[in-house]
Amino acid sequence: SLFPHSACSPALQAARGYARPVTRKKKDIPSQLDDLPPTMLKKDYANLPIMDSMDDVVKRLLSLEMASQKEKMKIKIQQLVEKVRRSPSDNGSSEVQGKLKTGKILIRMFEEHLQRHPKDKNNRRRMLMDVDRRRKLLTYLRRVRFDTFENTCRQLGIQYSLPPPYTRRITKRWLVKKAFCIKVFQEAQKLKAAEKLKQRKEWQARARAGREQQE
Repeated sequence: SLFPHSACSPALQAARGYARPVTRKKKDIPSQLDDLPPTMLKKDYANLPIMDSMDDVVKRLLSLEMASQKEKMKIKIQQLVEKVRRSPSDNGSSEVQGKLKTGKILIRMFEEHLQRHPKDKNNRRRMLMDVDRRRKLLTYLRRVRFDTFENTCRQLGIQYSLPPPYTRRITKRWLVKKAFCIKVFQEAQKLKAAEKLKQRKEWQARARAGREQQE
């Protein structure tokens, strides 16, 4: 600078101190992945027999302590799928598919992200799409297998609420349109009834003529 710091007036020094950027402390938002033990191995290495003879440093590198959030989500999803799976080889049932695609953990991850970044509209839209997809799968499961639906909601901690009944706002335009549609429907029914009566008379006349020719 052209002027030394000591030559600045007290007002200018106060303005410089006021203009310093304020460092805001980020909120410590708890994550649902915090309950996973850091010593647990990753999903791809958990069932390998060779891991028993590995060194502690290698096990630490392949554990969840050094894993990314995506790898931790795989472990969490697998744990929740085991609760609702019908058999060890079940990968295609409705409850398992609902957990894999639109499970509680994925929706919870979106909620945690939106708490840190409330203006992220893209992830908010994806979360609402996942919630809607899960609701449709649970509605289907409730209609087909109610006992499995109850067990799935209980094991995964999902609160299912029935959709509200569809209600239309009654306006003058809607009443006029409804009355017109009813009138058109009644006129169409009259034309159909007259056409059916005409066809019936023709069939009766043909049947009568056929009997007269046989006699």
